[in-house]
Amino acid sequence: MLGCGSFSANAPPQDWVEQTLGQMTLEEKIGQLLFPGVSAAAANQEGEVFQKVQENILKYHVGGYHIDGSSQANPASVASLITRMQQLARVPLLITGDFEGGVGYQFPGATRFPRAMAIGATGNPQYAYEAADFTAQEAKAVGASVNFYPVVDVNNNALNPIINIRSFGEDAKNVSEFGAAYVRGIQDGGLVATAKHFPGHGDTSVDSHLQLPVLDVDRARLDAVELPPFVATINVGVKAVMVGHISVPQIDRTPGLPASLSPAITTGLLRQELGFRGLVFTDALVMGAIVENFGAEQAVVMAIQAGADVALIPSDVPKALEALQAAVSQGEITEQRLDESVRRLLAAKADVGLNLRRTPDLDQVERLVGSPAAREKSQEIMEHALTLVKDDNNSLPLNLPPDEEVLLVNFLDAGGAYADTPGGAFRAEFLKHHDNTLLADVRPSTTASEADVIRQLALGYRTVVVSCSIRVAAYSGVIGLTDVQQDLLRSLAQHDGPFVFALFGSPYLLNSIPELPSYALAFEFYQGAEEVMVCAIFGEVRFQGKLPTTVGSFPVGFGLEK
Repeated sequence: MLGCGSFSANAPPQDWVEQTLGQMTLEEKIGQLLFPGVSAAAANQEGEVFQKVQENILKYHVGGYHIDGSSQANPASVASLITRMQQLARVPLLITGDFEGGVGYQFPGATRFPRAMAIGATGNPQYAYEAADFTAQEAKAVGASVNFYPVVDVNNNALNPIINIRSFGEDAKNVSEFGAAYVRGIQDGGLVATAKHFPGHGDTSVDSHLQLPVLDVDRARLDAVELPPFVATINVGVKAVMVGHISVPQIDRTPGLPASLSPAITTGLLRQELGFRGLVFTDALVMGAIVENFGAEQAVVMAIQAGADVALIPSDVPKALEALQAAVSQGEITEQRLDESVRRLLAAKADVGLNLRRTPDLDQVERLVGSPAAREKSQEIMEHALTLVKDDNNSLPLNLPPDEEVLLVNFLDAGGAYADTPGGAFRAEFLKHHDNTLLADVRPSTTASEADVIRQLALGYRTVVVSCSIRVAAYSGVIGLTDVQQDLLRSLAQHDGPFVFALFGSPYLLNSIPELPSYALAFEFYQGAEEVMVCAIFGEVRFQGKLPTTVGSFPVGFGLEK
């Protein structure tokens, strides 16, 4: 194993970059452009997964690693895993993570922050900065250096199944302001922020994890809607941009060519026209938009030719390295072009201090990760995000006599598998406030006859409360409720008495069920969001958020205060 001593750690950052680059073999330079992925649960050094990690680092010289979350991993075990990985590497690794909802979004025990749309609903860009700053501190403590956030896609398509609540909203100006604030928070905290998914994934209705989305708009429209948030983040010095697997046929007319493999978009638009000088990551190359349309090795070569610095999560590292070697030997990629990307990668590593120290400090993990200050800030942001769109029956705040029995119906969507049952925290918190409550679940598998039982049951109650989770999940491709669930919800909406509807996740259900007399939004679907919503329903927290996106007939900026 070769550690930091392989190069002069005491040299000024630029000298370290040039010295390190000068000592690299051609194969090492090529390896730097490859960032595989690994689950944070890969703890056993003798296990097959870690053995592959070791081979990728020692034999194929990868430049970094993307760490995926796991319910089996905690911040200390993640820091231990990253330490072992860094000790293997001759050149320090750039460790990346999807900390979209804070480090707790990936690793239990760290702080879970609301994602972008909830932050946008607060109307306060300072919250974006503060959430990002805490996230950076916790990510840096466990050994990560790059956060693949913020999503600065303008989510102006209510049918978008994958961007949705990961965006700050549908208004380009607001997304620009909140995105820039988030970038400053991440980078002031010592991490590399990543604006994604260039040139814009918001106005699509296809999940690029499954298929290739098409953004069929002209340059004038891009300049007005999609590009301003990227320009704003570039103007505040964002250090990385992730190019999406999105076809933009009016910019690059090559049929079916995604932006991530397009020289016209990656180099022509992003680098030359917008003047971006930082790191360019592709989105993950194992996603359906790539593997269903291009050969795995071909995609890696095309991404580098297009102008990317990092081919993120290639399907097969050895084959990707071999394909890039062949492209260099055949003159399809010059060594000068390799040097440009490796130099940017090394500069990013020096910028976050990896030339001086590459392993995390376990004392910092214990001190910074999941701190009371971070958790308090997260709850404060979530409280300010809660948005009340409708309360036609003046049901809020709920004021229930202790002896009144209430019906609580929990709707679960068909989203991906999650560790916590959607609505579970809402139910537990509601019972703390009013234990005289009958509980019912409505699942995607609920039949029409089972729905009829709940429909009849509701007639016997003065007060009906509905919690509903519509989650945004990669590789799902669907979002929303089944026809049976929607029909039941329409019936419950006719309830003659206090009726409360609380929605977690995608805010757009009102578009298809406008007759709902109550509509309270959290824009999130984790335990803290569910608990604070109950507090608001009982009047302990005020509804004060404003819509960051049009919902039904209600415009951006609307919100009742109660």
